[in-house]
Amino acid sequence: MTPCLDTVIVNGLVLTQDSRATVFANGFVAIDGNRIAAVGGMADAGRLPPARETVDAGGRLVMPGLVNSHTHLPMSLFRGLADDLPLDRWLNDYIFPAEARCIDAESVRIGSLLSCAELLLSGTTTCCDGYFYEDQVAAAVLESGLRGVLGQGVVDFPAPGVPDPEDNVAAAADFVRRWQGRHRRILPSIFCHSPYTCGSETLKRAKAAADRAGVLFQIHVAESRQEAERLQSEQGAGPVAYLDRLGILDRRTLLVHAVWTGETDHACIAARKSAVAHCPESNAKLASGVAPLASLLSAGVTVGLGTDGCASNNDLDLWREMGFAAKLQKVALDDPTVVDAATAVNLAVGGGARALGLAGVVGALETGLAADVIIVDTHQPHLTPMYHPQSHLVHAARGADVSDVWVDGRRVVAGRRLLTIDLTALTAAVAVAKRRIVDSLAGA
Repeated sequence: MTPCLDTVIVNGLVLTQDSRATVFANGFVAIDGNRIAAVGGMADAGRLPPARETVDAGGRLVMPGLVNSHTHLPMSLFRGLADDLPLDRWLNDYIFPAEARCIDAESVRIGSLLSCAELLLSGTTTCCDGYFYEDQVAAAVLESGLRGVLGQGVVDFPAPGVPDPEDNVAAAADFVRRWQGRHRRILPSIFCHSPYTCGSETLKRAKAAADRAGVLFQIHVAESRQEAERLQSEQGAGPVAYLDRLGILDRRTLLVHAVWTGETDHACIAARKSAVAHCPESNAKLASGVAPLASLLSAGVTVGLGTDGCASNNDLDLWREMGFAAKLQKVALDDPTVVDAATAVNLAVGGGARALGLAGVVGALETGLAADVIIVDTHQPHLTPMYHPQSHLVHAARGADVSDVWVDGRRVVAGRRLLTIDLTALTAAVAVAKRRIVDSLAGA
């Protein structure tokens, strides 16, 4: 530990989310550079070196930043554009046409900054993104102060920034090369949209490119009944079995949604050490189904919680996602004991970190881990009285309750004020982008 710490957060109810679920009723978190230097009770705080800044949590709740395991950051520009539609119509009649006409490097930058602002202000410090013009996404994430696993999109038809599908995998591999090792908060990835938008050869080439670079491979899987039935008909296998047959599943594969899967699929995913990003609100809004979360967890599958993009959710509030994930499983299985509060919080913190390959980097308040820390203002009527902190986080808290955020040791939100982005200028730019989208669709 250095002679002078950068920041010490004192007098907090500290939920470490470590492997022992350690809680300090009155504790501190010490930050040295971009790392956590120490965590403990206030009785031991006197032994700490002096700090450049001391933040008094005043009894509020201190915990690791949340990890959103599946987003499409630029799609915040499409928030509310096409609601109350099934997945196939939503994609083919609205989202894909809007992307073709309106998505360029500048709109991706603006939409990504908007999403980064929403994430940080609601306590998410790490996200996993998959989209196009991903260089612009990475630049926005870097500017905002967020941490991101960012995947360049791959599809077998002309896409924003990649007009020739023959270049899809090469473009993704080039993105990885440009960003790998460039900044510790940016981890590049490759994102194949789905088994129905990418042929078998594309899937294998993209996975091989990801493996050569040692990066995460992301893919939507078994999101809808139609997808599962189509693959069964065309390939003689369900989505998970089909991908396994192609050699796609391993410890660096993130399967997004996994709604239409069964116990055999779950055993396969667990055996291959792949992970799942669970996005219950998006699945519910598109009537895609209820993912078998409890079964996935029982099979030993690593599961993280994701919001999906704002076009299908319509927000990036991981607190709402926690509560919905827990309640949905309870009603679907007619069992109030499944997905208890501790499990739900873990999905949004440690589970997400493990799903993205970031275990040992983020996901807990432990010495040596990255200093991604948030303070939740629990001194509010809807969070009082508090008997069980994790129950409050899942069933009562919301994004607006987050007051302060540090990412990689840097304070990016203070007193609910975002320190890294000019929200006034950003809101004006979003308004211009909205008018362009409306005009484009009106003239279609």
